[in-house]
Amino acid sequence: MPTGALPRFLLVYAALYAGYGLTTPFLPALLSERGLSPTEVGLVLAAGTAIRLAAGPLAGGIADRLRAGRGVLAACGLLAGSSALLYLAGHGLSGLLLAGLAHAAATAPLAPLADALALPAAAASRFAYGTVRGAGSAAFIAGTLAAGQVTGFVGLSALPVAGAAAFVLLAAATLALPAGPTRVEAPSAGRPGLAELRVLLHAPAFRRLVAVAALVIASHAVHEAFAVIRWREAGLSPGTASLLWAEAVAAEVLVFLVVGPRLLARLGPAGALALAAGAGALRWSVAALTVALPALAAIQALHGLTFALLHLAAMQVLARTVPPALAATAQTLYGTLGLGLATTLATLAAGPLWARLGPGAFWVMAALCAAALPLVRGLADDGAPRRDAG
Repeated sequence: MPTGALPRFLLVYAALYAGYGLTTPFLPALLSERGLSPTEVGLVLAAGTAIRLAAGPLAGGIADRLRAGRGVLAACGLLAGSSALLYLAGHGLSGLLLAGLAHAAATAPLAPLADALALPAAAASRFAYGTVRGAGSAAFIAGTLAAGQVTGFVGLSALPVAGAAAFVLLAAATLALPAGPTRVEAPSAGRPGLAELRVLLHAPAFRRLVAVAALVIASHAVHEAFAVIRWREAGLSPGTASLLWAEAVAAEVLVFLVVGPRLLARLGPAGALALAAGAGALRWSVAALTVALPALAAIQALHGLTFALLHLAAMQVLARTVPPALAATAQTLYGTLGLGLATTLATLAAGPLWARLGPGAFWVMAALCAAALPLVRGLADDGAPRRDAG
């Protein structure tokens, strides 16, 4: 693998997450500005979430079957760019719903496919995966900040154009990535089929990892939905709420770039997953008890562990245990059917939980993290899935 792999992956991740930052946060406002009611906005967003659950694994399976990870990622990048522009062409619920479905389907595989390419490249070129993923998080922040400025000067309609440009840059940068090592296989093993997919789904390491990550990531649902509402009801200013939110993202970047790789080297992936789950249990327990500003500032920093460290550890488990022929499939299954489905269900439950329990809903989120800890214990002993199993 050429030594120039790191700069190329940095460009890919910067373009990818800048595109997300430019398009995602302001999408509900754009849909509303184009005439949709709040109910219709929710319908478009929910339909996009649903189609992601199918589109991600489908694209991952195609990438593995054709041995064309770069090509599929580039194609999805182009589709993401062109479909973003559909938000400007669509009118009424039907037109904007079609635009939302097309854009969600195109963007769903982007991050998992990028990870499937970056992990083996990082091992071959001896660069840290956390470096490129941290650059992606920083680019998301930059994209979000740029979106706010662009909206102020030009209006919301400029954001799909800016996002489209970022996704097209992603496609171009993907084609410049170095080719991975080729493998010589027997014709019968040249393409992953249902038997190998069954091996992946039955592999103890993969199942445990998806369960642990789903529980911890889903535990963020009440925070994402109601934290700012609770903070403002407690008298915190919008500026303070923004700083608390920014602190969490800054902690995420710090862990990706500096702290996470060191913790992962010291603790191993199972230990890092346990630390992430434990940090989540602590974070949500404190959130259930208080809105004192010093406590909030302390637990917001734990986002670096509950998200970034968890992600780094999960990527290492996948890199070690999943056969290369199923790398893209594993990434998309992990990201969409695992984390995506878990987050969707937890978000649906967050409203009723908050209505019934108020801040006590955070105790349920803490319980999800605690439930992940017993699953982590056996993860270190799970071996790589065997090709001849199943």
